[in-house]
Amino acid sequence: MKFKFDKKYLYWGITAFLVVAASILFYYILFHSSNLSSAMGIFVGIAMPVIDGFVIAYLMTPVLNKIESCIIRPLYVKTKQPMTPKNKRRIRSLSILATIVLVLVILYEFFGLIIPELVRSIQSIIFQFPMYINNLNNWAMGLMKNNPDLEQVVNSLIDQYSSKILDYVNSNLLPNVQNLIKTLSSSVIGIFKALWNFVIGFIISIYVLGSKEKFAGQAKKIAYALFDRKTGNEVIANFRFIHSTFIGFIGGKIVDSIIIGIICFVCTTIIGTPYAILVSVIVGVTNIIPFFGPWIGGVPSALLVLMVDPIQALYFIILILVIQQFDGNILGPKILGDSTGLSGFWVIFAITIFGGLFGVLGMVVGVPIFAVFYAGVRALVNRFLRKKGLPTSTEPYLTVGSIDEDSRFNEYVRPSGEKQIKRLGRKKADSGKEERQ
Repeated sequence: MKFKFDKKYLYWGITAFLVVAASILFYYILFHSSNLSSAMGIFVGIAMPVIDGFVIAYLMTPVLNKIESCIIRPLYVKTKQPMTPKNKRRIRSLSILATIVLVLVILYEFFGLIIPELVRSIQSIIFQFPMYINNLNNWAMGLMKNNPDLEQVVNSLIDQYSSKILDYVNSNLLPNVQNLIKTLSSSVIGIFKALWNFVIGFIISIYVLGSKEKFAGQAKKIAYALFDRKTGNEVIANFRFIHSTFIGFIGGKIVDSIIIGIICFVCTTIIGTPYAILVSVIVGVTNIIPFFGPWIGGVPSALLVLMVDPIQALYFIILILVIQQFDGNILGPKILGDSTGLSGFWVIFAITIFGGLFGVLGMVVGVPIFAVFYAGVRALVNRFLRKKGLPTSTEPYLTVGSIDEDSRFNEYVRPSGEKQIKRLGRKKADSGKEERQ
């Protein structure tokens, strides 16, 4: 008797296997999450050079595309050389070389200008720190001498909290000095390891840039192999949206921060702020963090200036307020535009959540990540509304109390004695412009 194979049993078997495997995986994640997180940490640590390489290549891709399309390729067109595969590889190699040289020259000039000044500023702070403390103490004593009421309040606070501070130092701070030294040592080792991973990642990024079209083509091939054509097109379109959101926000924020750092340096030099380069670098670097960045960099910089000259600290605080308003209302919108599509509340929400989960890196990339998530949820909601024949704009729902079967909106009736219900005409299901929610 000949055995007849039925594919449906194979499909049932694969489905049962996947269900059992998913159940085991869910159980392991639920009750052994610490082991899973440690394993993921080990894997990420091993793969960090590759991750750095892809990140570096991703950030250098816009520069490479600009150099290749505006400089290298036109040179080949002028010489009337045919675009053979060999010449295309030459164009790409020259473009990568020009990109690397440009990036290295910019980094060398930047760090060559900034690092010596930073070192001198830090050395000056270390050597003159006792004098700064003495100046700050004299200024505070003079302020309290001229304000007896303030002196009385400060003395009462010192009497109240001095014993608690001494107890904290003796019971918590001093016994943990050894642990602090170990932490600093491991941090130094971590910095050297990160630099080594960066060097390896930079080398890997060259290979990624050389084959970026091939990688993109392979990814599209996988998308169309796994999904039908319509779904595959949607997946690719979504990845294009993610790319434009990330590269638009990160690139724009870097340019914005460089401009803010330069403006801060020029203004602090004019008004005579101590350590102008140091505080400008701090303000410029922290400005990459949306919303909270100017304050994260401005507060420690103001404290540093306060130890040298309290009046200059006041001028510096006013300057930071002016720069922050200029960046938030003029420069930032001009450079970034509406790259994220998020309102102010969602920006703060994203920074708070991702900053709490992933630290400073989460505060930097949290906004574009949440923007992608927000856009996905909005697109899904709008799709469901269109299927039900309802408008996707938010405006008709602001005062809605109920919706009739014929999709006519009824205004919400407040308990003010009003008996009549105003009927709102149904708007078009798709107005073409979706209002920011």
